[in-house]
Amino acid sequence: MKESNNVCDVKSCYLCSNVIADWLPAIAQKKKNFQLKKGEHLFSESEPVSGIFFVYSGIIKVHKKWDHEKELIIRFAKPGDIIGHLGLGKNPTYPVSATALEQATVCFIDLDFFRSSLKVNPDLTHKLMDFFASELQESHERMRNLAHMSVKGRIANAILSLQTQFGVDSAGAINIDISRQDISSYSGTTYETLFKIFTEFTKAGKIEANGRKISVLDTGFLQDIVAGDNRK
Repeated sequence: MKESNNVCDVKSCYLCSNVIADWLPAIAQKKKNFQLKKGEHLFSESEPVSGIFFVYSGIIKVHKKWDHEKELIIRFAKPGDIIGHLGLGKNPTYPVSATALEQATVCFIDLDFFRSSLKVNPDLTHKLMDFFASELQESHERMRNLAHMSVKGRIANAILSLQTQFGVDSAGAINIDISRQDISSYSGTTYETLFKIFTEFTKAGKIEANGRKISVLDTGFLQDIVAGDNRK
């Protein structure tokens, strides 16, 4: 991870967009910017917390160890998002890992300054509480899906979630370059199972998969699979 100077515009990330204008010069003075290469770790699970990160550019996957050598991708953080906040509790270690899915730039704020920011900016504290509540609800839903959804339903749900979060490019493909392994980790299944179901969806003309690009050809089909699992 390489430090770079004067990259962040001090206005677009989660922190900067939720503080009073008078606090921005303090952020500009205290922040550090780091550039990550594709596949480079921002931090790893069980490491001591050093501070909070905000994504300025690129996409970063947040993941956790699952069943020995497997991993479960919790979410994908895109520009403007906060990372590392799960280490704010009584146990000051990161409960998850964060890895750059592509070349990325992040803004770093140490814990003491972040806590000072919360005290000075009540709107930030309120927004963070809402964010934690939403993330907790999403976490509960994901745990329910892992426990009760069929594998096919989880994969369909993962594809729809990626399309909702990242939109589509000019060719109609989901606007993210993502490996099959990462999709299987996001779905909570194995690569072999994902490959089998992707082949089934492709042959049926429901999706198109070319390399790291996926195009949804029949959104209703995927939605019906997810809805059917939710009715069980």
